[in-house]
Amino acid sequence: MHSYRKWPGVTETLCACALLILISVSPVSAQSQNQQIAQIKTVSGQVTIMRGDGKVPANVGGALFEKDIIETGADGAVGVTFIDNTVMSAGPNSEVALEEFKFDSSNFKGSMLTDLRKGTVSMVSGDIAKSSPEAMKVKTPTAILGVRGTRFVIQAAGAGN
Repeated sequence: MHSYRKWPGVTETLCACALLILISVSPVSAQSQNQQIAQIKTVSGQVTIMRGDGKVPANVGGALFEKDIIETGADGAVGVTFIDNTVMSAGPNSEVALEEFKFDSSNFKGSMLTDLRKGTVSMVSGDIAKSSPEAMKVKTPTAILGVRGTRFVIQAAGAGN
């Protein structure tokens, strides 16, 4: 008969290493998908953020993420600053989807697609438009606008209005 030596702690050590690997890999992919792209600077009246299947109230200092949808009520307005220094404000009865936002602060390259579904948006473009003007776009129910200037206002009646 063969006698096997038991190596105390080996199994526990291997399990701990495997767990550490899983933990270190998982947050990286979750963080890259949920990276903050903007911060709410001002809020007045009714303003909510649709995120996934839920709604959260908009609060000054709150984070915004790619795919968030900003909704303002009849008395609502919101001011937002993106991480590339783009400044956006939405007026009453607006719905603005933050469809796409990519930004590399090391070279100021990126892309931005905002979907103004209804209402009014005012923007002052930031570093993305300065380095690549064609990379910043605003979609409305009837057109996609390429940003070539630094300041603009857009009003959209919404689909079917």
